Amino acid sequence: MEFTDVVKNRYSCKVYSDRAVESEKLQAVLEAGRVAPTAKNLQEQRIYVIQSQQMLKKIDECTVCRYGAPVVIAVAYDRNNVYSYPGDRYNSGAEDATIVATQMILAAYNEGLGSCWLNRFDPDETAKALGLPENETIVMLMDIGYPGEGGVPLAKHFDRKPLEETVTYL
Repeated sequence: MEFTDVVKNRYSCKVYSDRAVESEKLQAVLEAGRVAPTAKNLQEQRIYVIQSQQMLKKIDECTVCRYGAPVVIAVAYDRNNVYSYPGDRYNSGAEDATIVATQMILAAYNEGLGSCWLNRFDPDETAKALGLPENETIVMLMDIGYPGEGGVPLAKHFDRKPLEETVTYL
């Protein structure tokens, strides 16, 4: 698929079929995250693939936004392995995890899969439920699966402000 088609047409899927995601497609999504750029190439991302019914049930207890997806990916980062910006006020953890997640979302669409960036959850409670190490912070959960019947972009998905409203040249 052409890259511009991927970035223009990918949408947040809210309806999934019960069709299983093939391992080669899941691997392509994970590979897209693996090769994502990170500050100083620290690769502090930690990716958790959640597929078992037991763990999906835990996800359902943490968020109402799984929408029946057969796979959820938790993207976290290791707080002990981040680049700190000058001034030590900010670090690269959340931004690097976000780059990784974005590449995986785009790769999912490229593989014919639907995905949705979930942010309606408590990261600390979800980390506890999943048994993650205390030095890791969850940035996002991502549903992945085949869109189900009626799985189409929301009405406002293609409404975008013109560049003049969001871009300033200095």
